[in-house]
Amino acid sequence: MNDTGGTITRTYGARVAQGKLRRDPAQEAVLPHLDRVLAQMRSAPAPAAARPKSAWRAFLGVGNPEPAPAPGPLGLYLWGGVGRGKSMLMDLMAEMAAEAGIPCRRVHFHAFMQEIQAGLEAARKRGDQDTVRPVAMEVARQVRLLCFDEMQITDIADAMIVGRLFQVLFDQGVVVVTTSNREPEELYKHGLNRQLFLPFIALIRQRMEVVCLDSRTDYRQNRTGGGQVWFTPADAAARAALNAEWTALTGDAAPAPCRLEVKGRQVELPACAGRVARAGFWDLCGRPLGPADYLAVAQAVDVLLLEGVPRLSAGNYNEAKRFVTLIDALYEAKVRLIASAADQPEQLYSEGEGSFEFERTASRLREMQDASWGQRP
Repeated sequence: MNDTGGTITRTYGARVAQGKLRRDPAQEAVLPHLDRVLAQMRSAPAPAAARPKSAWRAFLGVGNPEPAPAPGPLGLYLWGGVGRGKSMLMDLMAEMAAEAGIPCRRVHFHAFMQEIQAGLEAARKRGDQDTVRPVAMEVARQVRLLCFDEMQITDIADAMIVGRLFQVLFDQGVVVVTTSNREPEELYKHGLNRQLFLPFIALIRQRMEVVCLDSRTDYRQNRTGGGQVWFTPADAAARAALNAEWTALTGDAAPAPCRLEVKGRQVELPACAGRVARAGFWDLCGRPLGPADYLAVAQAVDVLLLEGVPRLSAGNYNEAKRFVTLIDALYEAKVRLIASAADQPEQLYSEGEGSFEFERTASRLREMQDASWGQRP
């Protein structure tokens, strides 16, 4: 275990020496920026929003007075190509912050924004005039460091509130470390009413140090594959292979539909046996499902057999976006994916709008073929 005064640079070097990590000069160039955040957080006082209510005020049933804005240290916005080690470095930051006693949360950006939207809905039902501030203040009371994986804005509902949300978080001293595949100016590009989103980009530049991780190595591509879990093309042979996988995983158990309750509606997985599920691409991506639905699926299963992933293009753009969100949810939850598809991940979505974003998904799909993938802690 690292001592609470250790540096991320030192821990990285130790893990390279132990053979747990491979030395990468581009990653090493980022380490001083992470060390700067960690050192400043160690020395900075806890923000007022995170301090417990006094016993006297608790007895009177009165909340803390709203603290004056006290921005914390600059955060870090780490961007670069897929599979370069951004998430690994962010996880190292979260690990060492926790060991230093800094209240920290590591969460996928999609999942965090789903929680925020749920909080906003609850605030609306209470009749709050300002729905964003109480939700942000509650987050600020719980954490000093937020570590986001894969910041990207594709939903207009998120785009319209992130500026206000993060302004309050920063004012209350919350520090943000995030990864992204795009530099800030590329976020929500071509989005509806994007001019209303631009102040958030300026806020990122003001309250976060923007650093590019420029490594030539995609570590997901270099993993050693285990047994085959990606079958192409999606023909009769692939279906037979998935049948064999189902038998091996379930003992040829009779499948039954599984219905998940999500925000008052049902999401159905056509075939389930225990925590193994099987569905077609169109079952999950051809319907108007969103991040909350896919997060529920990812929490409900350990293995998902997905059949018939087609080639993706502008012609099935909505389905492609849902597929990307589904894979994000499965990836974060370490769900084992066994799939049949029209082609290899890198060739599924090779051109047109959305192809750039799909590079990350293809990289994740490649990583998920590793033999150790899905071994939950």
